[in-house]
Amino acid sequence: MTPADLAALHARCFSSPPPWSEAAFAAFLSDPLAFLLVEGDAGFLLGRAVAGEAELLTLAVAPEARRRGLGRKLVARFLYQARLRSAALAFLEVAEDNAAARALYTGQGFAESGRRPGYYARPDGSRLAAIMMQRALA
Repeated sequence: MTPADLAALHARCFSSPPPWSEAAFAAFLSDPLAFLLVEGDAGFLLGRAVAGEAELLTLAVAPEARRRGLGRKLVARFLYQARLRSAALAFLEVAEDNAAARALYTGQGFAESGRRPGYYARPDGSRLAAIMMQRALA
């Protein structure tokens, strides 16, 4: 998937937090510490590993492809790739109102480790907390 493809799918999946631009994806893909996992044109996960930690930066699955296990498959692949990159800890942030994503991450062994109040801006200008989650990879 190209940065334009990633941005287009991200825009179909997110309004809050705001979807990432083609330029943002291009910047991440140029980072040698970042890695992209793709499931056809239906989904992707962007991660980064550095200094013994792996961060799940974003995960997007096309609305018509949801509830088929693609998100779970991408997260499992992320955890595998993180271990290959010598990460001992994986972490992520998720919007507090994204119950489906929170359930997915909890099912993959992540646990809430903190909150960032008002972290995400909604399209109407209101603010939403980010839930920080992590899991050990050992």
